[in-house]
Amino acid sequence: MSDTPETVYTDSRRVWCDGATDIRAGSALGHPRVYMEIDQRGWVECGYCDRRFVLKGAQERGEKEVFPGDLPEPGDASAA
Repeated sequence: MSDTPETVYTDSRRVWCDGATDIRAGSALGHPRVYMEIDQRGWVECGYCDRRFVLKGAQERGEKEVFPGDLPEPGDASAA
């Protein structure tokens, strides 16, 4: 069994997750339904189950993930 979170590709910037996509009994065995919006990064992760929703075509439009090192460290005065 893999511990890698599931990735879902979508055409919509507004998505929802209840953690029960593959569970026949429905959301009763998942988590509360949460609604999220994909921002300029091109993806958003569910705070409950870490499922990642990726906007289809985001990479082709120049949207990208923020990687460590892209942003200054907290307390770094050189970024001010």
